[in-house]
Amino acid sequence: MIPYIAALILILLTIFGVPLFAVILAVAMLGFHYQGVDLSVIAIEIYRIADTPVLLALPLFTFAGYVLSESRTSHRLVRVTKAFIGCMPGGLAIVAFIACAFFTAFTGASGVTIVALGALLYPALTEAGYRDKFSIGLVTSSGSLGLLLPPSLPLILYGIIAQQMNIGESVAINDLFLAGILPALLMVLMLSLWSLWENRRNPIPCEPFSAKEAVSALRESIWEIPLPVFVLGGIYGGFFAVSEAAAVTAMYVMIVEIFVYKEIKISQLPTIMRESMIMVGAVLLILGVALASTNFLIDAEVPMRLFKLIQAHVTDKIVFLILLNILLLILGAILDIFSALVIMIPIILPVAVNYGIDPVHLGIIFLANMQIGYFTPPVGMNLFIASYRFNKSITELYRAAIPFMIVLLAALMIITYWPALSLVLLQK
Repeated sequence: MIPYIAALILILLTIFGVPLFAVILAVAMLGFHYQGVDLSVIAIEIYRIADTPVLLALPLFTFAGYVLSESRTSHRLVRVTKAFIGCMPGGLAIVAFIACAFFTAFTGASGVTIVALGALLYPALTEAGYRDKFSIGLVTSSGSLGLLLPPSLPLILYGIIAQQMNIGESVAINDLFLAGILPALLMVLMLSLWSLWENRRNPIPCEPFSAKEAVSALRESIWEIPLPVFVLGGIYGGFFAVSEAAAVTAMYVMIVEIFVYKEIKISQLPTIMRESMIMVGAVLLILGVALASTNFLIDAEVPMRLFKLIQAHVTDKIVFLILLNILLLILGAILDIFSALVIMIPIILPVAVNYGIDPVHLGIIFLANMQIGYFTPPVGMNLFIASYRFNKSITELYRAAIPFMIVLLAALMIITYWPALSLVLLQK
């Protein structure tokens, strides 16, 4: 009975606008109190998460992403991609998808991508001859591409939560980094193919390939292009662990942007550090109390009771995955991704494992849904950010984003029901 009372309190407090960490903490304290468990267990849980080595990757990758977003990295990224792909029919649309995916992977914030790249891509698309509705829909939906690509912060956060729960197979951050690559590429590919098909009757003139422009763009971006290879090669080459890769990345980005490109002044660093650590602090605070709450849920056998309840009505794994996708799409539209992770993973992961779903595959399914939820009508966050950024009505953005959402939903079905796509690069 107590778990259901706690859930009711959680819902009511959230409706009244109480901060999420306070709500989760209140529920955990109430649950442990009624179970006769000393409340010091909450402090122990917070210490346990603070003692996790891979946790260092969160603030370091976040800081690196904020530094990149404050520089002219977005401009260079668009230029170099356009120089090599822009000459293809519909190449500028593909440029937009690739640039947004890369940028979001490092910044970890969908809204930042729309603000930083939207100012470049939206005018470029309309000037190139793409219809306004198509252009605004593309920029809005592309803002969340890249959440599955390393070193995405949500990937790291999912791995930390799954490791702390210690359910089933161990979930390594390295495995999640590899597992997200092919699903992310599938999404970019399907969006690119649909964009070509959508504009087949409206041929977009493309600029001829220029070797001079390509070399110039490469030379300008020569310090930033190696970043993904640098991170992945360092980790999988055995040169450093994930947390060490984050430290090296942060140092490399600082040196490049401050001393090579000279686009960020040393005097700006305290402000950038402060802004990035505010976000990290909020995530860590929620994460710490959420893991304490997770222990209460496990002690109260909430996941097992939920599994038995679901299994009584849903015996088929395929039907369970359909219902899971629907739930996650709704959550992705109404919650930010970090809140959704810390609240839902402790509940969903044990149930999914009992249905025979690989924890790594579940993480990719979860984040793929969150990626689409960002621009799912009526309350997807990217819709409102794009509406404000481009001075468009929200209903106009609904109509523009829906075709792209349908394409990504098709990709989601492939990712969900073809586990090998996520797991083939893993040694399983």
